[in-house]
Amino acid sequence: MNLTTGKTYAFCILLAQAVGALSAWVTREGVERFNACVQKPPLTPPSAVFPVVWTILFALMGVGAARVALSPPSRQRQRALALFLLQLGANFLWSVLFFNTGRYGLALLWLAVLWLLILAMLLAFRRVDRPAGWLQLPYLLWVAFAAYLNLGVWVLNR
Repeated sequence: MNLTTGKTYAFCILLAQAVGALSAWVTREGVERFNACVQKPPLTPPSAVFPVVWTILFALMGVGAARVALSPPSRQRQRALALFLLQLGANFLWSVLFFNTGRYGLALLWLAVLWLLILAMLLAFRRVDRPAGWLQLPYLLWVAFAAYLNLGVWVLNR
């Protein structure tokens, strides 16, 4: 791996992890309230599972984005990277909406949009670099599971 490749991987992974870390920091009080006061649906994992899973998912996002960024310049590459950034922003805003405002119904709608953005990113990544696209599948599946949890929280806490 040459220096440029290593820097690209480091940048993309750190960017994704930074968004996750900032989201965790901005929502830390909301998460505490949520864990203490909100009824949760069956199959809700223990709180300690979420940071571990998200760290892995943000790393996979970053690796996928780096693979795409290192591919030859093209409109498809540009579109894939734009979708990467767009879904990162949507991911960040979902956390704020869900944990800090407690607007669970609106958060569920936002999560549906996020899921569609992730799917679009996965497909765009695959057009540029197949492994980069497949690296996003765990993220897509986790957000589908998060939609179940979000729906359950909304129904149980109206």
